[in-house]
Amino acid sequence: MNSLTKRTRLAAIIAGTLIVGLGATGCSASKTAAPSNKTKGVTITVAWNNPAPPQAALDEFQKETGITVKWTVTDFDSLQTKISTAATSKTYFADVTDVDWSRVGQLGKLGWFYPMDDYIDTSTLKSDMPQLNSFTYKGKAIAIPFDSSFIVTTVNKTMFQKAGITAMPTTIDEYEKDLKTLQSTGVSKTPLNVPFAAAEGLSTYWYQTTAAFGGTVLDGKGKPQFGSKDSAGYKAAAFLVDSLKAGLVPAGSINTTDSQGQQTLMAKGSVATTLADYSGNVGSLYDVPASSSVTGQIEYIPTPGISGTGPNLGNPDGIGIPKEAKYPKAAARFIKWVTSTQQQADFAGANGPEKVEPGYFTPSRLSAIDELNSAGKLAQADTLIKLLKDDTRPVFPQGAPEWYPQFSRTVNTELHAAAVGSITVDAAVKAIAQQATTLSNGS
Repeated sequence: MNSLTKRTRLAAIIAGTLIVGLGATGCSASKTAAPSNKTKGVTITVAWNNPAPPQAALDEFQKETGITVKWTVTDFDSLQTKISTAATSKTYFADVTDVDWSRVGQLGKLGWFYPMDDYIDTSTLKSDMPQLNSFTYKGKAIAIPFDSSFIVTTVNKTMFQKAGITAMPTTIDEYEKDLKTLQSTGVSKTPLNVPFAAAEGLSTYWYQTTAAFGGTVLDGKGKPQFGSKDSAGYKAAAFLVDSLKAGLVPAGSINTTDSQGQQTLMAKGSVATTLADYSGNVGSLYDVPASSSVTGQIEYIPTPGISGTGPNLGNPDGIGIPKEAKYPKAAARFIKWVTSTQQQADFAGANGPEKVEPGYFTPSRLSAIDELNSAGKLAQADTLIKLLKDDTRPVFPQGAPEWYPQFSRTVNTELHAAAVGSITVDAAVKAIAQQATTLSNGS
């Protein structure tokens, strides 16, 4: 989300699954009947942008509760469209969906999701879920944190070493120098992964790159902080587009989303580094033999900055219940289960690869992170925990503005156009700044 991201933030993680999911959540929506309080003998639909948890886990949940889970997969941006369409047309399409951190302001204002406080005692979660506030609107939690994803830099250390690079970069200048070394030595002709498709992943990548260049995107009133050529946001946009033009980024990345780049480029050794990757990808993607050909090679490093390492931006996903859900009580029971300490630890790999949920990032519960770490199953635990506790901050410290979706669409559309070459970086940044100004003025 926005976003891993979000997403946030994730797009087509497994093509076959995506096709099935799109078919299942396509045009089959129907006018919503009155919600039912039944929690046994019902089937709930979960619409997500990740593949489902292992079927054995869902079967166990069904055995315990009598609730069958139908998990459908679609990409992040299409999922946001489905959420909007169902809410505005008062039609059902799912009982549980992803709620990205970046949509909380908008969704809270529109009232499209049930307050989770109506179903779960959220006061008991605050100490174990530090990002719960990211999903709270005017004192009400509209979702429960599903993960604690934050943006990190990843490198294929084997490739770096092969190119003669033994010290990892701590500044943007060093990082760019290393990219050119990887290219000139032939270790990787196109070493940098940047998802230039006009989608949320590109927006998120730019936010993190802006932070790496020492700046912020919006101030507390939503005003743009990147209009001038000496601003961090302008330099970040130029760095990304220039990297593509210089051949440091694969030409095909012009239409690649964030998750596609992680799966088909980073996980296959086609590139050597991702400046704005997602925490947890090493354990849930890069070190999983079924999805990666570079197991044991990818490492997290502190994000290179201007004069030293820079910050890491939060990018968590939440899980909530749309107002058009058929079975909100059953949905809430599923959410309690799927965000429990045990399930989060399992999904992140604490108890073997057969229990991992593909694409799952770091748990939202500190207790699940502790379990992973104690079991020695949190990949590069010391680095991740330090980055999470010491270097991670929100993209927008005052919370995502209610008009964030419109802003993000402008960000990724304009940056994509600059990458294609249909407009200049200068024109793209000016258009993004103008949109932020217009939206923040309420016009």
